[in-house]
Amino acid sequence: MLVTWKYRPRDTFIQRLDPRTRLLFFFCVIFGLTLPDIWDYRVILPLFAMSLTLYLMARIEWKDVRRVWIFIFILVFMIVGLNALLSGRGGPASVTNSSSPVVFEVLGIDVTIAKIWFALTQVVRMITMTLLAIPIPYTMDPNIYGTAFRKLGSSDKVAFTMDLAFRFLPTFARDFTITMDSQRARGYELEKVNGGIASRLRKLAPLIIPVVMQSTVTGEEVIDAMDLRAFGTTPRTWIKSDDLRYKTADYFMLGLGFVILVGGFVLRFGLGIGEFFIPDFFTNLFV
Repeated sequence: MLVTWKYRPRDTFIQRLDPRTRLLFFFCVIFGLTLPDIWDYRVILPLFAMSLTLYLMARIEWKDVRRVWIFIFILVFMIVGLNALLSGRGGPASVTNSSSPVVFEVLGIDVTIAKIWFALTQVVRMITMTLLAIPIPYTMDPNIYGTAFRKLGSSDKVAFTMDLAFRFLPTFARDFTITMDSQRARGYELEKVNGGIASRLRKLAPLIIPVVMQSTVTGEEVIDAMDLRAFGTTPRTWIKSDDLRYKTADYFMLGLGFVILVGGFVLRFGLGIGEFFIPDFFTNLFV
């Protein structure tokens, strides 16, 4: 059985928006942030401030997203930030410019002012996108996932695929938790899983194999249920499809998303703004 994220109805500006508006706005900001050579903090910081404001307006309880944010912080700061800090890869060539002053060394690797500023820029960019993405599963009615994509013009198969994709991760997490508790009840000591990579994988087999098998069985059950309902043979109807209507707030957010996307193109390709540079105030901190 598929489960969903910890969705709770909330009387907030975010939840009153049409689901299509939220998805389109999210994609507009993502594309605006990931345009080629957009590294200017004067472009990224306003988008970060806007994303943080919208996230706070969603009023999501910290207890619901605590584990998610811990994972995000580890991923962003320890992988993305650390990689940018030490190697400077993934950005413009000027980041690895040898003329940038060296601040300190780590394992024989020079950490320059350019690398530090690039790492900060990367972290803020990733957090900006995360702030927009996290509220979607926690504040959007799971019964409306497929309907929203169908009303955006996708086919029934694509819409249902996206619906299942939103539900897969929480279902997988539930199965993993149940399996872990079951193995502990049988005396399997998870805390003593140590050793090399190969050794750890062998010791985690009592967890991995049941979860993978359960996921496979769940997928087959979904397929059988869809076949019994003749899914894909004729166009289908979608629950609550008539309830999706754009309102004034939706048009405002769609307009804002369009401005962000088009503005990014104009700034980068029209005015040449957005290239990587180190502001003087940051350089003065180290020299």
